Amino acid sequence: MSKYHIPLLPGNYYHLFSRAVGNEKLFLSEENYNYFLVKLKSHIVPVADLFAYSLLPNHFHLLARIKEDNELAAYFELKKEKPFDAKIHSLPDFTMEQFSNCLNGYAKAFNNMYNRKGGLFIDYLKRSEAKVDNDITSFLFYIHKNAIHHGLAKKMGEWSHDSYNTIISKRPTTIKREEVIGWFGSVKQFIEFHDRHVELKQVNIFDL
Repeated sequence: MSKYHIPLLPGNYYHLFSRAVGNEKLFLSEENYNYFLVKLKSHIVPVADLFAYSLLPNHFHLLARIKEDNELAAYFELKKEKPFDAKIHSLPDFTMEQFSNCLNGYAKAFNNMYNRKGGLFIDYLKRSEAKVDNDITSFLFYIHKNAIHHGLAKKMGEWSHDSYNTIISKRPTTIKREEVIGWFGSVKQFIEFHDRHVELKQVNIFDL
């Protein structure tokens, strides 16, 4: 099975990535960035816990943990208005459907705003599963370092469209901030981890 199409299994952590088609942009204004976060909250948060994100002009990254079976089944019944039956229904398929609805809903609004037609995202959501704990922190580092990697910022915290500043702040958020900080022990250690001088090509993730 292609690593781009592995199922989104309950309880597992994934680095999720998608980009615009061709040379298109996903975000052309602050309103676009903010609306994408609204779509994440409405479509993704019910089926996955979010730990980090980075929104770049032509692509995005997420670090997420798919919710457990019972939570997904309960949400399935709420959305579909029928009982969940494991013999005929698939929780990974249902989860993927919510991601597709999120991206399709954003694309529809984007097209309406800019009088645009056609697909906005590439036709699949890339994903890489965290196999060990180190994978989770590697993904986190990669996501928060991405704006620097692409020349959009010179230092950590300078790019306003990722979760780094949210995690080190106390402002309300749907990001699982306490869990993230718990992985490092303190906000200070979280910041020190991100201040390391590591080339992204050294981080153990699939080639983007």
